[in-house]
Amino acid sequence: MLLFRCLLGRHIVSDIYRIFKEFNVKLIFSKLSTLNSFAMVSRLMVTAILCGIFSACGGGGGGGGNQFTQSSSSSSSSASGSLATWQSGVFKPQANFANKCAAPRTGIDPATNKAFADTKGTVLDENNFLRSWSNDTYLWYSDITDVNPASYSDPLKYFSLLKSNAKTTSGNNKDNFHFTYESSEWYDLSESGVSAGYGFEFSWGSSTPPRSLIVAYTEPGSPAANIKRGARLIKIDGSDFVNGNTQQIVDVINAGLFPEALNEAHEFTFQNVDSSIQTVTLQSASVTKTPVQNVKILDAANGDKVGYFLFNDHIKTAELGLSNAINQLQGVKDLVLDVRYNGGGYLYIASELAYMIAGNNIKAGSFFEKTAFNNKHTTTDINGNALETTPFYGGSQENGAFPTLNLKRVYVITSGDTCSASESIINGLRGIGVEVIQIGSKTCGKPYGFYPQDNCGTTYFTIQFKGVNYKEFGEYSDGFIPSATDNDKDLIKGCTLGDDLSHALGDTAEKNLATALNYRASGSCTLPVSSASLRLQKTTASDELSNVTGTLNKAPGLTNRIMK
Repeated sequence: MLLFRCLLGRHIVSDIYRIFKEFNVKLIFSKLSTLNSFAMVSRLMVTAILCGIFSACGGGGGGGGNQFTQSSSSSSSSASGSLATWQSGVFKPQANFANKCAAPRTGIDPATNKAFADTKGTVLDENNFLRSWSNDTYLWYSDITDVNPASYSDPLKYFSLLKSNAKTTSGNNKDNFHFTYESSEWYDLSESGVSAGYGFEFSWGSSTPPRSLIVAYTEPGSPAANIKRGARLIKIDGSDFVNGNTQQIVDVINAGLFPEALNEAHEFTFQNVDSSIQTVTLQSASVTKTPVQNVKILDAANGDKVGYFLFNDHIKTAELGLSNAINQLQGVKDLVLDVRYNGGGYLYIASELAYMIAGNNIKAGSFFEKTAFNNKHTTTDINGNALETTPFYGGSQENGAFPTLNLKRVYVITSGDTCSASESIINGLRGIGVEVIQIGSKTCGKPYGFYPQDNCGTTYFTIQFKGVNYKEFGEYSDGFIPSATDNDKDLIKGCTLGDDLSHALGDTAEKNLATALNYRASGSCTLPVSSASLRLQKTTASDELSNVTGTLNKAPGLTNRIMK
């Protein structure tokens, strides 16, 4: 199943709505509505993720229009006369071009609380900055084909070229993680967790009639907060979502799922897992994420207390939520950490959570993660600072000393959406000997990271480092995989199973959580045909929801390892 976030609004930067809007998929969808256009859209979305269209198009960053179209070699008036002066392989310092902008910003930069550093420049200056910056900091800079910066009138299109086109041994793109944001939106998302949307995560069951779209989870306090997990979408604004296949109906579906602006109201009708029908009018809004949810203390069969919580995003606001959750879970014997929908974010948040889990089990002199850059930065990072390891952060200026659980073992629920900073939690804990039991499906495999770089209103992300744990392991580009054995590398002891959309997250009958608790008690991945989990064995209409495997198309800033 293909999972995706249904987002909206003129200012969305890096999600499905941006794909549909900027890449003109919406137009294709409309024209081909009677030819199973949902299937075409799904294939385009899958191709974008699996084959690197996100990379080739700058990852959906700000400005720039249709990024599939390449500019002609003479399209930039600002590049006039520069074709003769460009020399392949000769790079001037990036500082020569930094903040020289074709359209300088004015006012106060919210990230620095100082005036924007922008000065008047040209598109060519912006392209030259990207060229020199990439050559200096990109992990695989020698793979970049040096293209004349005067050949492109759009810095986003030029940036899309500044990456490796090499393939891995398995035939995948070496670099699938090249993207941009409008700087103001990156600040809002990373610092406050604000993005535009209805507030639900959707799972595609079938993209052709009869279509199936299922709610995976919702954000508390969002317009969609009262919609239940597992609810199937059956109508939009009165039109048949499941079987409708006329041009008029597809237009209605398109308008409802992908509104053109904030504050639009659309009527959605859902069928819940219990077959009840729920019709709600949802109004598009700016949704604030709640990255830590469903904090619970569960009673194990032997009387032990087991902690559980859902952790969805490594953003700044997660720090307090995680600290509060660990405080609430004091005294538990084990923890089930649910990161099945967590694509990553800030690396320091991952190290803080790992500290709160391990506590006094952290070895003296150890570290959470060590970063390795390209061969131009063997003793310093890309900002010229002496190379340092990321420690297990035990506190912060804003939230003080962190509480700890002092656990030697943690159960982690994962999926293909568990990426980057989330994977570093697993790798960092295993590096100091904390046992990790993996429940779910293999993770996405992203041991790389970024330093966000703002220039002229766009924040650029290019792979600049890879991370290894205290045992010097970091080669998990194919993900961490649940296994019967643990090789101290990519194979982790645990159980393989899909998502269970037929039960609420945190419900002990939800298959992943039930399996974690059963494995803790018996060491077996087979659920007993008894107790609450018996419901998972029945043949019902919700059976297909109890073993879902898919990909959640979160914003790139929430699916990576990012240095602050």
